[in-house]
Amino acid sequence: MTAPVLPASPVRKGTFRSLGTFNYRLWAGGALVSNIGTWMQRTAQDWIVLVQLTHHNATSVGIVMGLQFGPQLLLLPLTGYAADRYDRRKILLVTQTCMGLLALGLGLLTVFGLVQLWHVYLFALGLGCVTAFDSPARQTFVSELVGEEHLSNAVALNSTSFNAARMMGPAVAGILIAGVGTGWVFLINALSFAGVLIALNFLRLDQLYRKDKKHATRGRLLDGFRYVWSRPDLKAAFMMLFLIGAFGLNFPIFISTMAVTVFHAGADQFGLLTSTMAIGSVSGALLSARREKPRVAFVLLAAVTFGSGLALGAVMPTFALYGFALVIVGASAQTFTTTLNSAIQLSVDPGMRGRVMAIYLAIALGTTPIGAPIVGWVADTFGARWSLCVGAAAGFGAALVGVHYLVRHRNLRLRMDAGRLRFSLGALEA
Repeated sequence: MTAPVLPASPVRKGTFRSLGTFNYRLWAGGALVSNIGTWMQRTAQDWIVLVQLTHHNATSVGIVMGLQFGPQLLLLPLTGYAADRYDRRKILLVTQTCMGLLALGLGLLTVFGLVQLWHVYLFALGLGCVTAFDSPARQTFVSELVGEEHLSNAVALNSTSFNAARMMGPAVAGILIAGVGTGWVFLINALSFAGVLIALNFLRLDQLYRKDKKHATRGRLLDGFRYVWSRPDLKAAFMMLFLIGAFGLNFPIFISTMAVTVFHAGADQFGLLTSTMAIGSVSGALLSARREKPRVAFVLLAAVTFGSGLALGAVMPTFALYGFALVIVGASAQTFTTTLNSAIQLSVDPGMRGRVMAIYLAIALGTTPIGAPIVGWVADTFGARWSLCVGAAAGFGAALVGVHYLVRHRNLRLRMDAGRLRFSLGALEA
């Protein structure tokens, strides 16, 4: 059988080089609209649970996060297999439609004053199940939009879009919650899914960088686990991601509990804190986009900085200074996840990319059911500041895992050169 002829990808330079591709440019525009709506809903969802449906109960917020992200872990073999086996564009058309309908349902219940806590739990679980199939398909679909040579840049620009939406969405949501109520925020999010659905329908299919999908059987559902287990570098990367994903990326708990219980802020200030952290996230994503290749040094430095930023935030005495610490947290978290995402996608076999990325997303998001209730319990029992200390410890622990891998498998050596501490790595093991 003759190999498929893929469209040639022009060589471009610069931070926004992927936008030179029509399909990626169209996708990025639609995704930005949808991402803004998503962040509006996340803010409204955390607020309605913490303030309207409970009396400042952080554990309930943690349960919502667990239900929303748990299916990433439970459905892992099926979701990665689907992304590798089936047309990713068609998967996204189905999942994005379902996510819009779920937002519409929760919005109608809230607007008509019928919403209860168990409703939010149920919709969070439904959204988690759909997102479990959406996320690996969406992450790996990027390689079909731009090709291998611009993949790292496109992943970073996706993160930039996501976090630019994080800057705008929560701030807008805070204003809308105070003005018209949380239900209308959910309804606006439902409408925002039209952006990405329109983009998917108007892509130039003949310009997609597609490869023949290998014939798959049910026996190959677990191939992703075997593949990762044979790679020490992937095992170390996923262990680092587990620590930070489970105990460090609990921003709804960190931000909401600090805003409400420590600084006694209103809905508008609560949204402002999330947007403030997104300033750092956008900065981290743009810096990642400028780099030609992801490097292990950036992953380690980001993990250490992430832990330091959360430790700093835990002791900040004022609302403004806490916001400054969140900028550091946002930049380091985004550098860590974006660099790791690019490095993993570029290092794995294209035929395994969907399954490996499903494992990546399951760890990044699906471990929340493990960490979020624990972090929420710490916030309720010992105070919001101690919950940030849990996240800080996760960042430092992840850095130690990375150093251990480099010493054992990459022959990491430290030396003094002209009064400066330098390190060197040996050749990558087979």
